[in-house]
Amino acid sequence: MKKVPLRQCIGCGEMKSKKEMMRVVKSAEGEISLDLTGKKNGRGAYLCIQKDCLEKARKNKGLERSFKMGIPAEVYESLSREFEEEYA
Repeated sequence: MKKVPLRQCIGCGEMKSKKEMMRVVKSAEGEISLDLTGKKNGRGAYLCIQKDCLEKARKNKGLERSFKMGIPAEVYESLSREFEEEYA
């Protein structure tokens, strides 16, 4: 049997396979975006494909902890828009 890589959601804390989650990536330039391919360069953090997990991550500062930096509200809003476009 092949081992399935598990990742922890920064919103709810559940462990799921990489395919069941979306990846948020911080590039070397400090730009934060959704990584739909899962192969972009940079530091990655994972979220369940649910709107409430993004809100939980915003509330409990999950992205701030993962990327070790302050995240402006505009970044969360753009992630929310990207999420709506891709998973609506």
